[in-house]
Amino acid sequence: MYFAVKKVRPTTDYELILTFEDGAVKKFDMKPFLDKGVFRELKDRSLFETVRVSFNTVTWDNDADFDPEALYEGGLPLDK
Repeated sequence: MYFAVKKVRPTTDYELILTFEDGAVKKFDMKPFLDKGVFRELKDRSLFETVRVSFNTVTWDNDADFDPEALYEGGLPLDK
């Protein structure tokens, strides 16, 4: 299965609201990752909010990105 991210919106609680190519809308909690590697920089709220879709996944201004399959599988379903 191909897990292309089409839309992303950050929340004030370090979560991402993601819309995928198959129409699924999911909430992904980034907090468990904010103490790891390049994601540490995302504790800066202004940097976290630079999230955008690029090449079917999410990326930030510090060039951090996230595997779209992990986002899909780890995200909690939301009603559209």
